[in-house]
Amino acid sequence: MFRFHEDLYTDVRIENVFVTNITFTLGKISEYKIRNYKAAFVRIYDGKRWFYSSTSQVGQIQEEIDKLSRMAEPNPCINQDAIIKKFEVNKGQFISFKDNDISKVPEEDKLNLLKDMFPVITESSYIKSWTARYIDCRKVKEFYSSRGADIKYDTQRCGISIGFAMSHGDKKLQESFQKGSDNFRDLLNQKENLKKHISECEYFLLNSRPVEKGIYTVVLSPIAAGVFAHESFGHKSESDFMVGDETMKKEWALGKKVGADILTIIDDGNEPGSGFTPFDDEGTSARKTYLIKNGVLTGRLHSGTTAATLEEELTGNARAVNFEFEPIVRMTTTYIDSGSETKEELFEKAKNGIYIKTIKHGSGMSTFTIAPSLAYIIRDGKIAEPVNISVITGNVFKTLNDIDGVSNEVELLSFITGGCGKMEQYPLPVGFGGPYVRVKNINVQ
Repeated sequence: MFRFHEDLYTDVRIENVFVTNITFTLGKISEYKIRNYKAAFVRIYDGKRWFYSSTSQVGQIQEEIDKLSRMAEPNPCINQDAIIKKFEVNKGQFISFKDNDISKVPEEDKLNLLKDMFPVITESSYIKSWTARYIDCRKVKEFYSSRGADIKYDTQRCGISIGFAMSHGDKKLQESFQKGSDNFRDLLNQKENLKKHISECEYFLLNSRPVEKGIYTVVLSPIAAGVFAHESFGHKSESDFMVGDETMKKEWALGKKVGADILTIIDDGNEPGSGFTPFDDEGTSARKTYLIKNGVLTGRLHSGTTAATLEEELTGNARAVNFEFEPIVRMTTTYIDSGSETKEELFEKAKNGIYIKTIKHGSGMSTFTIAPSLAYIIRDGKIAEPVNISVITGNVFKTLNDIDGVSNEVELLSFITGGCGKMEQYPLPVGFGGPYVRVKNINVQ
């Protein structure tokens, strides 16, 4: 298809992208965008450095290859380079969404999906402002390399997000309702779920009180557990942080005990949802990578460069947010694996503590911070009255070891707004989730 220059490694990533973004503010359309474009990213490696180029003119890809080749230094031994030897050579077509292609859903159906929610939102006298968004994105990617890779595959996601601000006197609450999937049909019939969520938020607004700060046993919902795994540990597993950092390598040595025996954390690009990535942007196939298994550090996430540098195996985690960027090490779907307790047993053993149901945001590397939204007291093993919490915090290593309960069912989540940020590449779609997780000794403020 392309003429690759001898004595250089070359790969080409072509993206055919369809995107819809519809936003209503207080019932009136404030954004309505539909885009369909095709673009490409080209890179060349001569054994010393990488040369990159991106173009929205796919007919000029060969010109970009030739231009970059003139900048590089020919290397007759390029195929023996440690990085190039790591790359997989995959071939074939892997189209997963031909029968439910989101770009084929009529625009009117997407609009009506949102409009049907409006009566539920406006029923609440406590909601003072709101937005309703529908977003979808379908990508058909092609990947070719001078080593012989030739693959075509697709990803897609769609979803609705209802954000609202409530107030009652001096009390205020900002919350949202989201439903994401890779299939438009999964977004239908969500009115009752939205109604239940708004009703819970009204109860929370009227009855919540400030928490008494202190050290608590905390039960994290699947969303809170997923954000904790992503922010506090997932980013530490991205191995580009370790390249050239001997201290980090020692701190995160494979085989080291880093968490409780019941803790297992996985990253897997094969999981359906917003983190579905059957191949990464270097043509590596997705796989299940155990980052922690039974409390022991067993793996980390790699690109070809980091795998070669650290002398480890590829994991399928070299990802770029779009055609304008080079692939860097990123998560796909990262989650805590299931345990042995039922949800009811998990709460019963908490006795007196805090339940974090939804969150505003989270962050963390050595120390993690999660800002809860809906949270409740656990009293005598039962969910009790709502409480307002500013943040929960803790040392990552200590918290991983203080996990003392994991429920037996995992819930994986797809969020349609936002995404993961790293360097200038934001927002990258990822998936996360987990079971309900009970943790001792959490600082609650």
